[in-house]
Amino acid sequence: MYLGLRSMAIDWQSMFVPTESITEIVIRGTIMYIGMFALLRIFRRQAGAVGIADLLVIVVIADAAQNGMAGDSRSITEALILITVIVLWDYLFDLAGYRSAVFARILAPKALLLIKDGEMLPKNLKKELITEEELTSQLRQQGINDLSEVKECYLESNGHFSVLKQFARAEKQSNESPLATVN
Repeated sequence: MYLGLRSMAIDWQSMFVPTESITEIVIRGTIMYIGMFALLRIFRRQAGAVGIADLLVIVVIADAAQNGMAGDSRSITEALILITVIVLWDYLFDLAGYRSAVFARILAPKALLLIKDGEMLPKNLKKELITEEELTSQLRQQGINDLSEVKECYLESNGHFSVLKQFARAEKQSNESPLATVN
């Protein structure tokens, strides 16, 4: 039985030599990252533990890496360059947010007040497409059964809920923290 050595030959050139210009790869990676970040920023955030930028990097890197691994007429070198560009942009955005208050406000939305002094703020709930049932479910998970127990509740930029509880005189004497975070 002849298996043929030609079918088992490795094409090292197509595996490692880029078929596109490196400049084009860098430009494409830059445009895709910034464009996807802008789109995700417009739609703000969803409740959850993973930040928008984290999710974006994971998805784009997985897609970029797939191109090089699948041999979809793209070289490993091209995939590695694209992944490097994406990680670099993620790092530069984080650095800009760390060093500049203006960039920090652009990159991460401010916390959104959802409950004030036991009253839900329907306008803000609607803005984030959060139903009253979803919000009360989050409160119940923190042991809060009545809105009157809540001084303030925020949807944080990372998708978590922060709850500041109202204090009665008896509770002020206890050592409980008024701040609870809901994932």
